[in-house]
Amino acid sequence: MKRAAALIALFLAAAPVRAETPASPAALAQIVVDGSINPAVASFVHESIARAHDEGAPALVIQLDTPGGLLPSMQAIVKDILAAPLPVIVYVAPSGAGAGSAGVFITLAAHVAAMAPGTSIGAAHPVGSGGEDFKGTMGRKIVNFTASFSEAIAHKRGRNVEWAAKAVRKSVSITAEEAARLNVVDFVAKDLDEVVARAEGRTVDVAGENRKLALGRAVRGADGHVRVHTYEMRLSQRVLNVIADPRIASLLMMAGLLGLYIEFTHPGLAFPGVAGAICLILALAALHVLPVNTSALALLLLGVALLVAEAFLPTFGVVGAGGLVAFVLGALFLFDAAETGVVVPRSLLFGVSGAVAGIMLVVARSQRARASQGAEGMVGAVGVARGRLAPVGPVLVRGEYWTAESDEVVDAGERVEVTEVDGLRLRVRLARRAGR
Repeated sequence: MKRAAALIALFLAAAPVRAETPASPAALAQIVVDGSINPAVASFVHESIARAHDEGAPALVIQLDTPGGLLPSMQAIVKDILAAPLPVIVYVAPSGAGAGSAGVFITLAAHVAAMAPGTSIGAAHPVGSGGEDFKGTMGRKIVNFTASFSEAIAHKRGRNVEWAAKAVRKSVSITAEEAARLNVVDFVAKDLDEVVARAEGRTVDVAGENRKLALGRAVRGADGHVRVHTYEMRLSQRVLNVIADPRIASLLMMAGLLGLYIEFTHPGLAFPGVAGAICLILALAALHVLPVNTSALALLLLGVALLVAEAFLPTFGVVGAGGLVAFVLGALFLFDAAETGVVVPRSLLFGVSGAVAGIMLVVARSQRARASQGAEGMVGAVGVARGRLAPVGPVLVRGEYWTAESDEVVDAGERVEVTEVDGLRLRVRLARRAGR
């Protein structure tokens, strides 16, 4: 028994001991936002924050270059950053990039805000997509709200509250060096390595808890450079990122309605119907995430219905004109500017809406016009008998020779009118009896 115990002890002593190796340092998570701020970008930021936290990343870097975007999407991103369970670093880069309009709020909300040399930030005054100011009481409400929102974010992060208000009310814009000097951002860094080096050791408020950043040794690889895991948008987010623009959504909706209208009035063409259905589905996907004025949408659909009715009712253009007015007005007020902060340029709306409605009216008129081609177009045509018809003989109609049949005798040289087309043979009668 003692011998067996000794053998077991000897075996355990000889067996290699597997030491626990420390976990490899986590890479820095990064996303690139290059373009307008919209629901797709907001969804991407939300998912990236959650993913970076789940994967144990020490921080999430948002490399930002944006001219601005939709107010609701910007608000959603700011809320996610302020409540993020890990540090979020906003880095306005590369050189030549900018954080305009909505980008100002996102940069101010970051735990660490940095800019590359040659970048700029500011011009956060809310305007329409055509560059026009919001007028009247609604304009003042939007400006006051966005100004107070920027002040609240700057105060929360200990940044320049006065400048944050000026960026909205006076649309001021400054360079990266000025932003660092005025405490709008924390520092200027030439690349991500310098961002990490300068952020190292800073104390930031992460979800209500003061946390000291320890990024340097955690994320650097063997070569001394920062190891980065870059997240990409999902396919659905990339598609939504393109179509979630009021201008693109308007164009898609009008193209979809026009394609379906042509298909309904000219069955069998196929292509207009397929293309129109695809455009309309994409437009509806965009409308699902954009604030839409339901009354304007109803007016737009009424305009389409009236334009369709014009193709079948003898209204002498009255219904069509009403449909054109309803269509243009519906498109004009389709998107709620108070919620989106974006106004589709009137020149675009009037031009595209007028063109689409005009095409619909032309198609409607062509539906009622008498056919001029094919068998239907031959009925009523007048020709000349080139031989005696008793009852069959040759006739010349529209520059072509046909074999014709008549219920009465027709002499050569007399004018005849086509009454029916039967394959390659025409049925005719004397033109003078038709009052010609």
